[in-house]
Amino acid sequence: MHLDVLDLRAFYYRTRLGRAAQKAIRDQVQGLWPEAQGQSVVGFGFAVPLLRPYLGQARRVIGLMPGPQGVMPWPAGQPNLSVLCEERLWPLQTGLADKLVVLHGLETSEDPSGLLEECWRVLGPGGRALFIVPNRAGLWTRSDRTPFGFGRPYSLGQLEAQLKEHRFLPERHVAALFQPPSEKRYWMRAGPLLERSGSRITGHFAGGVIMVEAVKQVTAAAGPGRRVRAARPLRVLDGIGAPGAHPV
Repeated sequence: MHLDVLDLRAFYYRTRLGRAAQKAIRDQVQGLWPEAQGQSVVGFGFAVPLLRPYLGQARRVIGLMPGPQGVMPWPAGQPNLSVLCEERLWPLQTGLADKLVVLHGLETSEDPSGLLEECWRVLGPGGRALFIVPNRAGLWTRSDRTPFGFGRPYSLGQLEAQLKEHRFLPERHVAALFQPPSEKRYWMRAGPLLERSGSRITGHFAGGVIMVEAVKQVTAAAGPGRRVRAARPLRVLDGIGAPGAHPV
């Protein structure tokens, strides 16, 4: 079940913990994708907090928000780029997206297979998708005070296996949210240090979210192949008679 857009907006924009989470995840996204010059960048779920760095350089930026979640105008103070859509029917042409970010979309979807099929359709050849989900082994899934305590958490293996089943090839993974989901002053002050330290170690066991970058797999078209005729079979055994045909 999708979260309500008002709750997501309140967390990411009006709480200290939400703003810290937004920065930690966005820093990792920019580490993977430092630029998007002239590209089409699409976000699904509640990915708009991660898309702002690309507004000034991408050819287009689109924030898709599922119907059960609801939609909000975005970005603030600029022409609206957010769209309300059905989870399995996006108002985008096939192959439009060069980059696709999914945040608070996959783990709360009632039809994750259908959602991944739509992700595959919209992503262009050579395009890249970034799937961000709650880490099943992380602390953030154990607290319902944040959006990461809802839906189906994943392990890295589970997420990569599901992506492979839907014609995505996982290439890289990182993690974020190494600080505890607490607004206590000590943890808030230590948060940036914990994020820097956590990103240098094996993060998918400790981080609150797992982030997997995957590319779209395109198989060759099925159909009758082109026949190739051999000019003439080799006659390497010509001249050799049947057994017993030659004297010993």
